[in-house]
Amino acid sequence: MTLEERAELAAELKSSGVCNCSQAVTKVLADQTTLTEEQLRQISSGFAAGMGNMEATCGAMIGAAMIAGLKTEGKGAVMATKKIQEEFQRRCGALKCRDLKAITDGKPLCACDDCVRNAVMIYGEFMGL
Repeated sequence: MTLEERAELAAELKSSGVCNCSQAVTKVLADQTTLTEEQLRQISSGFAAGMGNMEATCGAMIGAAMIAGLKTEGKGAVMATKKIQEEFQRRCGALKCRDLKAITDGKPLCACDDCVRNAVMIYGEFMGL
């Protein structure tokens, strides 16, 4: 599956209600880890609507950072996460769910589906997927 196909699948999983943002990202990147999709679903289940229920970091970004940590076995994960975070903010306009969902001109800064797509794409670009 190409990176673009993974990003689209993640967006579909989110928009269909099958997964929250974090779960959608971890599910399509599960093969990058030694954990099962079910284990990743459980680990990422608490990050719906951003960490702290829209008060903090976007769940999609958190999902990408979790997979980066597992992929690197914790070695270099902080730098990988920093790069992912910086690019996510550049593409989406913010890091906090509250800010991403702020309505301006009748639409959010970045819709959940786009946050999920961007998180998967950015992970793949920085982690060589």
